[in-house]
Amino acid sequence: MIVSKFGGTSVGSASNIEKVIEIVRHKEENTAVVVSALGGVTNLLVKASELALQNDASYLAVVEEIENRHREALELLVKGDAKIECDTYLSHKMGQLRDVLGGVSLLNDLSDKSAARILSTGEDLSSFLIYHAMKERGLDVCLGDSRELIKTNSAYRNALVNYTQTYDNIERYFLANSAAVVLLPGFISSDDSGDTTTLGRGGSDFTAAIVANATSAKLLEIWTDVSGMFTANPSLVKQAKPIEKISYQEAMELSHFGAKVLYPPTVQPVLDKNI
Repeated sequence: MIVSKFGGTSVGSASNIEKVIEIVRHKEENTAVVVSALGGVTNLLVKASELALQNDASYLAVVEEIENRHREALELLVKGDAKIECDTYLSHKMGQLRDVLGGVSLLNDLSDKSAARILSTGEDLSSFLIYHAMKERGLDVCLGDSRELIKTNSAYRNALVNYTQTYDNIERYFLANSAAVVLLPGFISSDDSGDTTTLGRGGSDFTAAIVANATSAKLLEIWTDVSGMFTANPSLVKQAKPIEKISYQEAMELSHFGAKVLYPPTVQPVLDKNI
């Protein structure tokens, strides 16, 4: 099996999502696909949270922007009965988002638990939309819920993974699943009470690494807008060159020292052989 993670840039528009679908279509092995929120949506959710906390009603305009982004993608990607289902789901999730943000504004309080629920909206919406787009284009795909697989403590915004329980959940799920493509939202997880937790910003990489290690995947691919880890930040240093080969330990160190292409905990499941 292969695990492929597509970040926000890769799923930032309907045309990019079409490219993702074509990449997955041509995989010769069963594939677990982990997707982030549509590009920029998590930042918008953070912005809406901050405005609501300040009792600034303009958070509603940010929510409307998020909804419009998804409706535009939906219009281009999904047709027929599936479009109606997606539209209903989108309306439901946006209603929930407005309710939570309204509570934040009313109480002047943004708890980590509320923040996790707000931020999870992006991955919930993107995975549901991309699943229906894949299905409509003839892929043998099923949609999983990462909250049912990845179990954590109750540090809602940057949770610690219970690897024993998580790996058992993932192994059982994939053994029971015969679909060629399993689509999973990245970033999100849950605690023992079933409440939504998150793996920290950049956590979709971590989700993919956890799934890859739990299933002994042949390959883990992190699709992004740069070609790999560079000798320096390529947006700042013109002479920066991609590093052809790098050990997991070196990748871990670089990510801790600011290499944003890889979220630091992503390498941990490989380095720690005792989990």
